[in-house]
Amino acid sequence: MDVLYLLAILIAFLASYSDCVMFHLPANTLKCLREEIHKDVLVSGEYELSEAPGLKTTLHVGDSRGHTLYHKDDATHGKFAFTTDDYEVYEVCFETKIQAGQQAPPREVKLVVKHGVEARSYEDVAKAEKLKPLEVELKRLEDLSEDIVKSFAYMRKREEEMRDTNESTNTRVLYFSIFSMCCLLALATWQVFYLRRYFKSKKLIE
Repeated sequence: MDVLYLLAILIAFLASYSDCVMFHLPANTLKCLREEIHKDVLVSGEYELSEAPGLKTTLHVGDSRGHTLYHKDDATHGKFAFTTDDYEVYEVCFETKIQAGQQAPPREVKLVVKHGVEARSYEDVAKAEKLKPLEVELKRLEDLSEDIVKSFAYMRKREEEMRDTNESTNTRVLYFSIFSMCCLLALATWQVFYLRRYFKSKKLIE
Protein backbone atom coordinates (compact mmCIF):
# COMPACT_ATOMS: atom_id res chain seq x y z
CA MET A 1 0.00 0.00 0.00
CA ASP A 2 2.82 2.42 0.83
CA VAL A 3 4.42 1.85 -2.56
CA LEU A 4 1.13 2.41 -4.38
CA TYR A 5 0.47 5.54 -2.32
CA LEU A 6 3.91 6.96 -3.13
CA LEU A 7 3.45 6.05 -6.79
CA ALA A 8 0.10 7.86 -6.87
CA ILE A 9 1.69 10.95 -5.30
CA LEU A 10 4.54 10.84 -7.84
CA ILE A 11 2.13 10.54 -10.77
CA ALA A 12 0.01 13.37 -9.42
CA PHE A 13 3.13 15.51 -9.08
CA LEU A 14 4.14 14.76 -12.66
CA ALA A 15 0.64 15.50 -13.85
CA SER A 16 0.71 18.94 -12.24
CA TYR A 17 4.17 19.80 -13.57
CA SER A 18 4.36 22.60 -16.14
CA ASP A 19 7.04 24.28 -18.21
CA CYS A 20 7.84 27.75 -16.92
CA VAL A 21 10.27 29.98 -18.82
CA MET A 22 11.50 33.40 -17.84
CA PHE A 23 13.83 35.55 -19.93
CA HIS A 24 14.68 39.15 -20.78
CA LEU A 25 13.79 40.56 -24.19
CA PRO A 26 15.74 43.63 -25.40
CA ALA A 27 14.24 46.21 -27.74
CA ASN A 28 13.82 45.29 -31.44
CA THR A 29 14.37 41.62 -30.73
CA LEU A 30 12.51 38.46 -31.79
CA LYS A 31 12.66 35.35 -29.62
CA CYS A 32 10.83 32.10 -30.35
CA LEU A 33 10.35 28.97 -28.25
CA ARG A 34 9.60 25.78 -30.19
CA GLU A 35 8.38 22.34 -29.18
CA GLU A 36 7.21 19.21 -30.97
CA ILE A 37 3.72 18.16 -29.86
CA HIS A 38 1.59 15.17 -30.84
CA LYS A 39 -1.77 15.27 -32.58
CA ASP A 40 -5.01 16.07 -30.69
CA VAL A 41 -3.24 17.50 -27.64
CA LEU A 42 -4.67 20.39 -25.66
CA VAL A 43 -2.10 23.17 -25.16
CA SER A 44 -2.57 26.16 -22.90
CA GLY A 45 -0.28 29.03 -22.05
CA GLU A 46 -0.15 31.99 -19.72
CA TYR A 47 2.20 34.92 -20.19
CA GLU A 48 3.11 38.05 -18.27
CA LEU A 49 5.45 40.85 -19.32
CA SER A 50 6.99 43.53 -17.18
CA GLU A 51 6.16 47.16 -17.80
CA ALA A 52 8.37 48.99 -20.29
CA PRO A 53 7.25 52.48 -21.37
CA GLY A 54 7.58 53.00 -25.11
CA LEU A 55 8.28 49.32 -25.76
CA LYS A 56 5.57 47.28 -27.49
CA THR A 57 5.65 43.50 -27.66
CA THR A 58 3.80 41.29 -30.12
CA LEU A 59 2.95 37.69 -29.23
CA HIS A 60 2.48 35.13 -32.01
CA VAL A 61 1.66 31.45 -31.61
CA GLY A 62 1.78 29.25 -34.70
CA ASP A 63 2.97 26.01 -36.25
CA SER A 64 5.60 25.06 -38.81
CA ARG A 65 3.03 25.31 -41.63
CA GLY A 66 2.53 29.02 -41.01
CA HIS A 67 -0.89 28.77 -39.35
CA THR A 68 -1.63 31.42 -36.72
CA LEU A 69 -3.14 29.95 -33.57
CA TYR A 70 -2.97 33.07 -31.40
CA HIS A 71 -1.86 36.64 -31.99
CA LYS A 72 -1.74 39.62 -29.66
CA ASP A 73 -0.43 43.10 -30.35
CA ASP A 74 0.97 45.10 -27.44
CA ALA A 75 0.85 42.00 -25.22
CA THR A 76 1.22 42.53 -21.48
CA HIS A 77 -0.47 39.53 -19.88
CA GLY A 78 -3.04 36.94 -20.82
CA LYS A 79 -3.78 33.33 -21.70
CA PHE A 80 -4.12 31.26 -24.86
CA ALA A 81 -5.22 27.71 -25.65
CA PHE A 82 -5.53 25.48 -28.71
CA THR A 83 -5.74 21.83 -29.71
CA THR A 84 -3.12 20.47 -32.10
CA ASP A 85 -4.37 19.24 -35.49
CA ASP A 86 -1.32 17.16 -36.34
CA TYR A 87 2.14 16.23 -35.12
CA GLU A 88 3.94 19.51 -35.67
CA VAL A 89 6.53 21.88 -34.32
CA TYR A 90 4.69 24.67 -32.55
CA GLU A 91 6.28 27.96 -31.61
CA VAL A 92 5.60 30.88 -29.30
CA CYS A 93 7.27 34.09 -30.48
CA PHE A 94 7.74 37.40 -28.69
CA GLU A 95 8.89 40.42 -30.69
CA THR A 96 9.63 43.84 -29.20
CA LYS A 97 9.65 47.07 -31.18
CA ILE A 98 10.57 50.61 -30.23
CA GLN A 99 10.47 53.84 -32.17
CA ALA A 100 13.70 55.16 -33.63
CA GLY A 101 15.66 57.37 -31.27
CA GLN A 102 14.05 55.98 -28.12
CA GLN A 103 15.57 53.68 -25.53
CA ALA A 104 14.00 51.21 -23.14
CA PRO A 105 15.32 48.56 -20.74
CA PRO A 106 14.90 44.86 -21.59
CA ARG A 107 11.46 43.49 -20.87
CA GLU A 108 11.07 40.52 -18.55
CA VAL A 109 8.89 37.78 -20.02
CA LYS A 110 7.35 34.98 -17.99
CA LEU A 111 5.73 32.16 -19.93
CA VAL A 112 4.00 29.05 -18.57
CA VAL A 113 3.05 26.41 -21.15
CA LYS A 114 1.06 23.28 -20.33
CA HIS A 115 -0.11 20.48 -22.58
CA GLY A 116 -2.01 17.25 -22.23
CA VAL A 117 -3.25 16.51 -18.73
CA GLU A 118 -1.46 19.58 -17.41
CA ALA A 119 -3.57 21.89 -19.58
CA ARG A 120 -6.95 20.54 -18.51
CA SER A 121 -8.94 22.44 -15.91
CA TYR A 122 -10.08 19.81 -13.44
CA GLU A 123 -11.74 22.43 -11.29
CA ASP A 124 -14.25 23.02 -14.08
CA VAL A 125 -14.65 19.27 -14.51
CA ALA A 126 -15.31 18.87 -10.79
CA LYS A 127 -17.94 21.61 -10.86
CA ALA A 128 -19.63 20.28 -13.99
CA GLU A 129 -19.72 16.65 -12.87
CA LYS A 130 -19.97 17.40 -9.13
CA LEU A 131 -16.94 15.30 -8.25
CA LYS A 132 -15.31 14.98 -4.87
CA PRO A 133 -11.58 15.87 -4.48
CA LEU A 134 -10.58 12.21 -4.46
CA GLU A 135 -12.65 11.54 -7.56
CA VAL A 136 -10.99 14.50 -9.27
CA GLU A 137 -7.53 13.11 -8.50
CA LEU A 138 -8.59 9.70 -9.79
CA LYS A 139 -9.89 11.37 -12.95
CA ARG A 140 -6.56 13.16 -13.33
CA LEU A 141 -4.64 9.91 -12.88
CA GLU A 142 -6.91 8.17 -15.39
CA ASP A 143 -6.28 10.86 -18.00
CA LEU A 144 -2.57 10.76 -17.28
CA SER A 145 -2.54 6.99 -17.77
CA GLU A 146 -4.32 7.39 -21.11
CA ASP A 147 -1.74 9.97 -22.20
CA ILE A 148 1.10 7.64 -21.21
CA VAL A 149 -0.48 4.78 -23.17
CA LYS A 150 -0.88 7.06 -26.20
CA SER A 151 2.74 8.17 -25.88
CA PHE A 152 3.96 4.57 -25.78
CA ALA A 153 1.78 3.70 -28.78
CA TYR A 154 3.22 6.64 -30.69
CA MET A 155 6.77 5.64 -29.74
CA ARG A 156 6.10 2.09 -30.93
CA LYS A 157 4.72 3.42 -34.21
CA ARG A 158 7.78 5.65 -34.68
CA GLU A 159 10.04 2.70 -33.91
CA GLU A 160 8.29 0.59 -36.55
CA GLU A 161 8.60 3.40 -39.09
CA MET A 162 12.30 3.82 -38.32
CA ARG A 163 12.87 0.06 -38.57
CA ASP A 164 11.09 -0.07 -41.93
CA THR A 165 13.17 2.89 -43.12
CA ASN A 166 16.40 1.20 -41.99
CA GLU A 167 15.47 -2.06 -43.70
CA SER A 168 14.56 -0.22 -46.90
CA THR A 169 17.82 1.73 -46.77
CA ASN A 170 19.86 -1.44 -46.18
CA THR A 171 18.15 -3.12 -49.15
CA ARG A 172 18.89 -0.16 -51.41
CA VAL A 173 22.51 -0.05 -50.24
CA LEU A 174 22.86 -3.78 -50.97
CA TYR A 175 21.45 -3.40 -54.48
CA PHE A 176 23.65 -0.39 -55.13
CA SER A 177 26.72 -2.31 -53.94
CA ILE A 178 25.92 -5.23 -56.25
CA PHE A 179 25.34 -2.82 -59.15
CA SER A 180 28.66 -1.06 -58.41
CA MET A 181 30.54 -4.40 -58.34
CA CYS A 182 28.99 -5.42 -61.65
CA CYS A 183 30.00 -2.09 -63.18
CA LEU A 184 33.56 -2.49 -61.89
CA LEU A 185 33.80 -6.05 -63.21
CA ALA A 186 32.47 -4.95 -66.59
CA LEU A 187 34.93 -2.04 -66.69
CA ALA A 188 37.84 -4.27 -65.71
CA THR A 189 36.90 -6.85 -68.39
CA TRP A 190 36.63 -4.13 -71.04
CA GLN A 191 40.04 -2.74 -70.05
CA VAL A 192 41.63 -6.18 -70.33
CA PHE A 193 40.26 -6.76 -73.83
CA TYR A 194 41.07 -3.21 -74.91
CA LEU A 195 44.67 -3.44 -73.71
CA ARG A 196 45.03 -6.86 -75.31
CA ARG A 197 43.91 -5.52 -78.69
CA TYR A 198 46.12 -2.44 -78.27
CA PHE A 199 49.23 -4.48 -77.49
CA LYS A 200 48.47 -6.82 -80.40
CA SER A 201 48.13 -3.87 -82.77
CA LYS A 202 51.53 -2.62 -81.60
CA LYS A 203 52.91 -6.15 -81.96
CA LEU A 204 54.00 -6.16 -78.34
CA ILE A 205 52.29 -9.49 -77.72
CA GLU A 206 51.21 -12.31 -79.98
